[in-house]
Amino acid sequence: MAYELAQVTKVLSVNIGSKRDLREAELGITGIDKRPVHGPVDVAAPGPRGIGASGVAGDVICDLRHHGGDDQAVYAYAREDLDAWAEELGRALPAGVFGENLTTAGVDVTGTLIGERWRVGESLVLEVTSPRIPCRTFAGWLGERGWVKTFTQRALPGAYFRVLEPGPVRAGDAVTVLSRPDHGVTIRMAFQAFTTEPALLPRLAGVEALPESDKRKVRRAVERLGASAR
Repeated sequence: MAYELAQVTKVLSVNIGSKRDLREAELGITGIDKRPVHGPVDVAAPGPRGIGASGVAGDVICDLRHHGGDDQAVYAYAREDLDAWAEELGRALPAGVFGENLTTAGVDVTGTLIGERWRVGESLVLEVTSPRIPCRTFAGWLGERGWVKTFTQRALPGAYFRVLEPGPVRAGDAVTVLSRPDHGVTIRMAFQAFTTEPALLPRLAGVEALPESDKRKVRRAVERLGASAR
């Protein structure tokens, strides 16, 4: 059953990137510079990490070792959070500037639950998987001194999604929350667990929608906790 939300939630912009040079990127090239596109864009599961790139047709991902794949098929960021950053940084932040594929309105993307499912438009179904962890490519692209630390401390990472049912997406499409798990683990909590508050990692145990790489981190944390208790 779909959840009724108090305000209109929608996709404000669909953004795709092309390859460009960036000195700070590990490979010297990046697809982080994403720009809004018109018309419907097909979205589908791209394949496993290291092979699959973006789930958004036409979107370039250069570093397949660290980005893309089924568990990071789509990245979404809230326009409201971009606006808050724009005020703080004193600069315009257009849709796509954080490397997001979907710029949303009316939904707290960082407050979504791991495993929460969205229907976007008529047929696309996405599932929340994990938070975005900032890297030197992101910092180099924005050109803000100390950006990784600043972004981490604010804990507004936005969310990655896997594609459960493929379909087109376009600006103006409604976002409907189809289901929410009952574990209470939000993107924000997961981000804090993986960055500034590792003591939270055991809270993520049993969260099935997490990517396998994140599950391994959680298992190691639980094992360490058990060992220290003996």
